[in-house]
Amino acid sequence: MIFEKFESFVGVNFFTLIFAWANLLILYLVLRKILFRPIKGMIDSRQKEIDDMYESAEKDKSAAEAMRKDYEERLENAAEESEQMLRDAQRRALLKEEEILKEAAEQARRTKERAEEQIALEKRQAMNDIKDEVSAIAIQIAEAVVARDVAAEEHAELIDGFIAEMGDKND
Repeated sequence: MIFEKFESFVGVNFFTLIFAWANLLILYLVLRKILFRPIKGMIDSRQKEIDDMYESAEKDKSAAEAMRKDYEERLENAAEESEQMLRDAQRRALLKEEEILKEAAEQARRTKERAEEQIALEKRQAMNDIKDEVSAIAIQIAEAVVARDVAAEEHAELIDGFIAEMGDKND
């Protein structure tokens, strides 16, 4: 008796087995309908969000790389432009220096010419003054030698002629 109770407890009954399988199948279908599909939908939507985030991050990364390349190009161009501006400024400074030197040389030349003209004018003036003094001295000497009064105009003409002859020989 104990053995029969044990056998009925442990033993396999075909109807019980079918009933258990049917219960398991119904439980699976109910859980699938109620639990698995919504969970699968949530997992799929979350996976889509994650994929979108990765795609957005990849786009942002490529945009940042493009911006970095653009920045480097602009930086390189800025360096080249600044070097070009420095070269242009140096060239303009050299041209300005040459212009200033030319102006200074021209001004020095004009000053020299004016000085030479002034010297020549003063030389002629000095020669005329010397002629006048020599004429006056010659007239006085001639008056003393001749002891007579000769017209000052005649003496001046004679002395001027003599000095002109002497000046022509000295030049």
